[in-house]
Amino acid sequence: MELPTITSRDEWRKAREALLVKEKEATRARDALNAERRALPMVEIDKEYVLTGPDGEASLLDLFDGRRQLMVYHFMWMHDTDQGCTSCSFLVDNAGDLRHLHSCDTSLALVSRAPLASIERFRKRMGWTVPWYSSEGSDFNYDFHASNDESVAPVEYNYMDKAALESKGMQFFTQGDGHALSVFLRDGDRVFHTYSTYGRGPEVLLNTYNYLDLTPLGRQKYVNEFPHHDQYDEPAAACHHH
Repeated sequence: MELPTITSRDEWRKAREALLVKEKEATRARDALNAERRALPMVEIDKEYVLTGPDGEASLLDLFDGRRQLMVYHFMWMHDTDQGCTSCSFLVDNAGDLRHLHSCDTSLALVSRAPLASIERFRKRMGWTVPWYSSEGSDFNYDFHASNDESVAPVEYNYMDKAALESKGMQFFTQGDGHALSVFLRDGDRVFHTYSTYGRGPEVLLNTYNYLDLTPLGRQKYVNEFPHHDQYDEPAAACHHH
């Protein structure tokens, strides 16, 4: 890439202060957008979903683990290689210590349309402690449009039907699994769906990108170019050039 222009400290200061104005505008816009998201109406979940975890069958209510809020990441499973998607794995690697979320009465869980034995094997390989459930045999992934099969439900991804997806060259999302994030709120034993996002929506959870966005070289890699973290060749992993 072309390097930034070399300038004096005074000229750098002027450029930095001009950018700071835009950064503050973006921060205020983000705060306003977050407020609108929190104010979205919600839909009560009246369907019984039966998922499977390490301790056996679990309901959606069980996934809250006693907390008020639940974030479910619909994790893509690569059925051809029987392992987790690299992009989804990159996101989970960025989750950090869940005790910070728990202190805010919020749980995070992963759900995949895959056999539990495969999920557990991969979770142990990755060293993750995030609760992870299988939705095999359940409509859960289909109802929240993270999986598509016309024989099960009408095709929809990122709030677009099959025709809209095909018109945008996004046929990939018309069948099989996609990634998504869904948010739920609990009031006693009543569960409500408040939010779902797809495509680049969950990108806000990729803290590696948040760090890199502050650097001159930027992101450097598309999300699907990051390997599983146990596949790095450590000596070659550095991004600097000699």
